[in-house]
This record gives sequence, C-alpha cells and structure tokens, in this order.
Amino acid sequence: MGRIEERLTELGLEIPAAAPGKLAPAVRTGNLVYTSGATSAATGKVGTDVTLEQAYDGAKDAILRCLGSVQWLVGDLNKVTRIVKMLGMVNCADGFSNTPAVIHGATDTLVAIFGQEVGWHTRSAIGVYQLPGNAAVEIELIVEVRD
Repeated sequence: MGRIEERLTELGLEIPAAAPGKLAPAVRTGNLVYTSGATSAATGKVGTDVTLEQAYDGAKDAILRCLGSVQWLVGDLNKVTRIVKMLGMVNCADGFSNTPAVIHGATDTLVAIFGQEVGWHTRSAIGVYQLPGNAAVEIELIVEVRD
C-alpha cells in the first residue's frame, strides 16, 4: 500500500472509479493531467436548496471524483507530484456570494490527502447560474505527475 492509499484510509475517504464515456475523465500532456469536470452528489442551489455545510461536503465529493479521474489515467495517485490548479464552480442562489467557503471543502481535502507541499494549489471559486444535473458543485483539476 502506498503513502496516498494509507492517508486515504486514515481519513476514511474512498476514491470513486472513473467511468470513461463521451468525454475522457482526464487527459495527460507532458507531465500535466487535466480532469474533466466532476460534480457533487449534492444537487440544488447553494443558499436556498443546499446549505453552505452541505455544499462544502459536495466539494469534497467532487474533488474525490477528480482524483478518481487522475487515478484512472495514471494508475497510482502516488505519482502526483503537485496539485497545480483547481477550478471550483458553485451553483448559486441569487445573492449567495461565499463561493470560496464552499470550495474550501475541496482544498482542505487535497491538503489533508497530499500534505501542504504537494496539495497546496492555485484556485478559482466562481458562482454560476446552473451546473449539469443541477449539481451544487463542479470541479476541474490540473495536477503534475511523474512516471
């Protein structure tokens, strides 16, 4: 068992398997992996249908799905050398503007799994009118990997 698998076990987290479909879950160019957007299981508008706390958990769910896409492509999350950039999108009710607090769920999860040196990243946290399947959160990820 590798370091990342041990850490996931300690945290009680599981990486869901990615399922290729019309789009690739992730693609690699050079040493960078780009994921397709991964949505949360939580659905609805944050600020009316979904609480901040539920959306934070939804961001955790979405980032684990992103990591599943990375794992699908490279086979082993221990190959990740750096989380480079995250794009977090929040399905916002009118007037909800605390998108960073929602996406902190994904950031906190990455740092907990990979540690500060690898997991600390750049990020955008934007509010949108609608997401696929009425998801509360959608996340895309760019990671650096080694062979």
